[in-house]
Amino acid sequence: MKKILIVDDLHPAFKERAIEMGYEVDDEPQITRQQTIDKIKDYVGIAVRTKFRIDEELFAAAPNLKFVARAGAGLDNIDDKIAFERNIALINAPEGNCDAVGEHATGLLLSLMNNFRNADAEIRNGIWDREGNRGYELKGKKVGIIGYGHMGQSFAKKLAGFEVDVMAYDKYKTGFSDAFAREVSMEEIVKHSDVLSLHIPLTAETKQMVDDEYFYHFKKPIFFINTARGEIVNTSAVLNAIKTGKILGAGLDVLQTEKFPALSEQDWYNELKVNNKVILTPHVGGWTFDSYRKISEVLGEKLLNLKF
Repeated sequence: MKKILIVDDLHPAFKERAIEMGYEVDDEPQITRQQTIDKIKDYVGIAVRTKFRIDEELFAAAPNLKFVARAGAGLDNIDDKIAFERNIALINAPEGNCDAVGEHATGLLLSLMNNFRNADAEIRNGIWDREGNRGYELKGKKVGIIGYGHMGQSFAKKLAGFEVDVMAYDKYKTGFSDAFAREVSMEEIVKHSDVLSLHIPLTAETKQMVDDEYFYHFKKPIFFINTARGEIVNTSAVLNAIKTGKILGAGLDVLQTEKFPALSEQDWYNELKVNNKVILTPHVGGWTFDSYRKISEVLGEKLLNLKF
């Protein structure tokens, strides 16, 4: 019988669908990387979220592996080059958490533009400052989206009721203008944007793409949102742009270094944590109670269509 090893916390919908299809499924969310390497030789499939990297060492220990199911959107924790060389299929589920990401990005943007974080903290400390917490309206603003895949499209759809001008740039797509966004050049993004939101994968090309020079080219002060991958953005560059007034506020769901204690050891962390123009969330944009289920349902459907 074909066997699948689940090494991470997945909603049971994926396991249930796989069993219906005739797979034997070992659901071991507590398994370690070394334990996985020791037993993966017996499996045709492995399902993972972010627990560890599926790399050359693991692939080498898996001569019967036919697919990797990534319970999420990005594939940056999988060595896709080796998977391609070994004819191992990769399936992911951006359809399962794109609504969560779109809503999270919208929430970060509204919070920044209306000073929710600062206003809440002040009132709790006995300060009632209406003028200091006056915000901006979204209506009439120009929102620049970088990357118009599932996540970028979801964010554009969530903005539809705000009467904004949504501009989208995608290096790898053309002719994608729709009812929610219009395709533009990168030059138009940097010239006109009031808001910039990233929705691109982490690749060798995009790693540290957003740096001091990147922000320098923007013509107007912007609100900046990153719900994509932290390593795309140089955090010090964000802080520098806030100091110069280039960034009015930043909503960061992801950081170039995540989790403690590693995060607290970064030279920019102390400055980041006290900056009241930044809202931080712990990489939960795509991780809701609803997306937890939907991701597994999407993976189950894609497993059904997998041929090997």
